[in-house]
Amino acid sequence: MPELPEIASRAKEMQRLLVGKKIREIELLQPKCLNKAPGRFRKALKGAELLGTTYHGKWLFTDTTRGHLLINLGMGGDMLLVKDDELPEKRQAVFFFDDGTALSFRFWWFGHIHHVAEGKLGTHKMSAKLGPNAVDVSREEFREMLRGRRGSVKSFILNQERIAGIGNAYSHDILFLAGLHPERKLDTLSEDEVDGLWQAIRDGLMPALKKGGAWYERDLRGRRGRFKMDDILVGYREDEPCPACRTKIVKKRTGSTTSFFCPKCQPLKPKRARAGRASRKKTEAKKKIQGRASRKKATTKKKTTQRAKSRKKATTRRKTTQRAKSNKKAGAGRAGGAGKKRSAKRKTRKN
Repeated sequence: MPELPEIASRAKEMQRLLVGKKIREIELLQPKCLNKAPGRFRKALKGAELLGTTYHGKWLFTDTTRGHLLINLGMGGDMLLVKDDELPEKRQAVFFFDDGTALSFRFWWFGHIHHVAEGKLGTHKMSAKLGPNAVDVSREEFREMLRGRRGSVKSFILNQERIAGIGNAYSHDILFLAGLHPERKLDTLSEDEVDGLWQAIRDGLMPALKKGGAWYERDLRGRRGRFKMDDILVGYREDEPCPACRTKIVKKRTGSTTSFFCPKCQPLKPKRARAGRASRKKTEAKKKIQGRASRKKATTKKKTTQRAKSRKKATTRRKTTQRAKSNKKAGAGRAGGAGKKRSAKRKTRKN
C-alpha cells in the first residue's frame, strides 16, 4: 500500500512532468473510483490545464484551471505516464493530453480519482478530516497531539485523522526505532519517549522518501522505488535476529493489523517503571552493602581501640616494671657504696 514516501515521490514527479499539460479526453472504465457520475466528471475536467501538485497523507492534490484533481492509490496500483498509443492493457482510467501523452491508472484495490470544484476542498470528506503530514509536524505540536490520549501507540500513528501518511508497512521500523511496543499505551510514555517517537517517525520515513519509495511501487515512468527489503530493519522479518540485540523478531496480531517487533528492544511494560524497580533494588542493595560496611567498620574500630588499649596497658606495665627494676638496682648500688665507706672507716680506725 502506498504511504507517505511513495505519495510524496509521486507528487514530486507530477510537479515535474505534468505541469502545463491539457486534458484532451478522459477514458473511464471503472466508475466506482469516481466521486461523480462519469459524464459529470468528464465535463468538469475536459480541457483543463494541470497546474501544481502537492500531497496530504496518502492523497495527491493537483490544481487545474477547472478545479482540483484528487488521487488516492488505495491499496496500491500503477499511475503511468505513457504515449497515448502505448496504453497498458490493464487500466481503470486514462487522461489523454493534447501533447500525445496519457496518464493511465490501474488500481489494485480501493483507488480513487475525484474532482472538487475550486474553493470547495473543505467539503471533500475523505481528505478534509486528515491530520497534518507526518514529516511536517514539529516536536512541540507532536507533544500536544499526544497529551491526554490513552490508546495504543500503533493505533495513533496509523490514524490518518491524527497524523497523516503512515501505514502499516513503515510502522514496524518506526516503532522499533522508538523502542516502543506497538501495544504500549500513550499515557504511559515519558516525555523522552514521546520525543523519541517523533524522531523515529522522521527517521523511519525519510530513507524511503529519499529513494523514491518502496520497491513494490512504480513511478510515473514505470521504474520501481529504490527502498528495498534490505533497508527494512524489523518489518516482515519474523524469526530473524534483531539488528540491535539478536533476539528473534516476533510477529503478532495487534488490533486490525499485524506487527513485527523485537520483544527485548520494545518491551510492553514502560521502561521507566522497569528502571524504577531496578533503581529501588539497586538502592536497597547499596544500603545493605553500606550497612555491612558500617558494621564491619564499627567492629574493626572497636577491635582497633581494644588493641590500642591493650598495647597501651602493656606498655604502661613494661614501663612500670622497668622503673621498678631501675629503682631496685639504683637502691642496691647506693647500699653497696655506703657499706664500702663504713668498711674503709673501720680499717682507718684500726690503723
